[in-house]
Amino acid sequence: MSQDTSAQVLFEAAREAMSFAHAPYSKFPVGAAIRAEDGKIYKGANIENLSFPQGWCAEPSAISAMIMGGAKKITEIAVIAEKLALCPPCGGCRQKIAEFASADTKIYLCDEVGVQKVMTMDELLPFSFKTELP
Repeated sequence: MSQDTSAQVLFEAAREAMSFAHAPYSKFPVGAAIRAEDGKIYKGANIENLSFPQGWCAEPSAISAMIMGGAKKITEIAVIAEKLALCPPCGGCRQKIAEFASADTKIYLCDEVGVQKVMTMDELLPFSFKTELP
């Protein structure tokens, strides 16, 4: 699968995931889609809770799906938000992604049309905390 095809598939999965967002307070739906080392795609959406900040972002929602699916490593991730042309992961999500990604993991920032920016995890979070876990 070429990178363009792979990115397009992740974009479509992230857009679909965004449709499941529970964002009644912010009105800011976000979707994320991860391709893991097993080749499978895991999706997540932001899920808000009236008891701020007890909700969670789309990226950790997708990471949870990946872990529960038995995968441990992110090879690519796409993120999309309905109300922003490009929606990079927030600071906390960047570190959460870094826990399961490598420096060269591809990050696709999407708008409603498709992938608009491609960067690596190292570009997104250049000085992340590093883990010594295998």
